[in-house]
Amino acid sequence: MRVFLDDERKTPDGWTRVYWPDEAIALLQTGNVREISLDHDLGDDERGTGYDVILWIEQAVALQGFVPPRIHVHSANSSAREKMLLGIAAIERLAKVA
Repeated sequence: MRVFLDDERKTPDGWTRVYWPDEAIALLQTGNVREISLDHDLGDDERGTGYDVILWIEQAVALQGFVPPRIHVHSANSSAREKMLLGIAAIERLAKVA
């Protein structure tokens, strides 16, 4: 499964659309996600951002041996994008150690 987290953009063909981090995390927990693409700003920061998904994946890799999917960031928010890419780099380092 390929998961696309976004509140506004058109969902690419072949991707499953979710609007909120908890929806993306629920799909990740199934173990069936092979690729995920994340936006940061989803319209309601209290409900979460794409970075929350990065944090969940990082914790799951570190504490549970979770095998992360391929992760992409398609956010236009440049500072948040950088933070998310740093999180992905940390996930990749953790996954190699595990």
